[in-house]
Amino acid sequence: MDFSQDSFSKAITAFGLDLYNEMIRSDTPQNIFCSPLSISCALSMVYLGAQGNTKIQMGQVLHFDKAQEGTRTVSSERRLPAVTSGHQRKHDPHCPVDGGINLQFKNLLSQLNSLGDGYQLSLANNLFAQAGYEFFPQYCTDAREIYGATLQTVDFYNSLEDARQAINAMIDKQTQGKIKELFAPGVIERDAVLVLANATYFKATWKRQFDPKLTTEREFMLSENERASVPMMHQKGKFKLGCTAGVNAQILCLPYCSDVLSMMILLPNTIGGLKQVEQAMSHENVTRWTASENMEELDVEMYIPRFKLEKEFDLNLALQRLGMIDVFSETAANLSGMSPSTQLCLSKVVHKAYVEVNEVGTEAAAATGAVVSNRSLVHYEQFVADHPFLFWIQHNPTNTTLFLGKFCSP
Repeated sequence: MDFSQDSFSKAITAFGLDLYNEMIRSDTPQNIFCSPLSISCALSMVYLGAQGNTKIQMGQVLHFDKAQEGTRTVSSERRLPAVTSGHQRKHDPHCPVDGGINLQFKNLLSQLNSLGDGYQLSLANNLFAQAGYEFFPQYCTDAREIYGATLQTVDFYNSLEDARQAINAMIDKQTQGKIKELFAPGVIERDAVLVLANATYFKATWKRQFDPKLTTEREFMLSENERASVPMMHQKGKFKLGCTAGVNAQILCLPYCSDVLSMMILLPNTIGGLKQVEQAMSHENVTRWTASENMEELDVEMYIPRFKLEKEFDLNLALQRLGMIDVFSETAANLSGMSPSTQLCLSKVVHKAYVEVNEVGTEAAAATGAVVSNRSLVHYEQFVADHPFLFWIQHNPTNTTLFLGKFCSP
């Protein structure tokens, strides 16, 4: 992996961890599932049209400023063409990395769109603007060609309910019917001028499927005093397993088919150990914990809950807390690379993500599992995910975090 791609991957992961920390500010335990990649991608579509201080703030929150050194090495031949149209977008000296960031996104999205059989991945990015705002044709072309995004006009002011239903219908279609209502009634207000709608759907087949016949109801310990019953999948086999330096936890790698993606499960060794693990989560630590020298292929006996998560987040407040202030301000937003309007600002950012973790088993895989389970002389390391844990799904060729989640309540 070249340095520029590594910097890009770090930016997405670092932003995802920042956002995760904002999501867990509440003292109430809750499941979390989001896509740092997809949110980064969607916000980059706005970043593409931002200028001045608005662009600087967005670059800092998205960690694009820290990716400068990596993307400056991208040669001029590899950069995307300069933007030209009826409105010439000015070069911002504070953000010299646009060409590299755009190229990295375009290349990564191209890879993710061709994962092969056994994968379903849908990243839906759309901008909906109040009718009457003019957008530069080149900006619309760039958003579509780089990020696979569409920009549409709706009438929030005069036909709010029609606009809401139109947005929801498009997201429903783009996520294969898995996300029915991204925007509930009342979420979008009549004074909205620009709404970013971002939805993600993911489903994949394990490299080694679980035998559904071995799934049983077992206790899941929500806390020291609370229990719940969950369907717990079970299998034995050779998997990469490691320990986390500095925190008392195990980390397990569950590869999906063809080893293109993997789910990493970070399980505290104690029921109440999740908070310590969360406090230690950083890109540097995650990289160290998942390094090949720390992950050893062992005979593992595992119990993993079968679950579905569908989570929705209004990201306005979280993004502002992280420092993305001006883009939401009617007076301070500078989206002059997107539109000649001086009144355009970002009104709402909502993210909704869906994941299903199940056996996805076949008869042949079940037979193989039965053979493994009969190796009575083999010592198996135990990995029992019967209490709150963190998980993320990564794209192995680029080490990019696509999804990040926490399962703490069935």
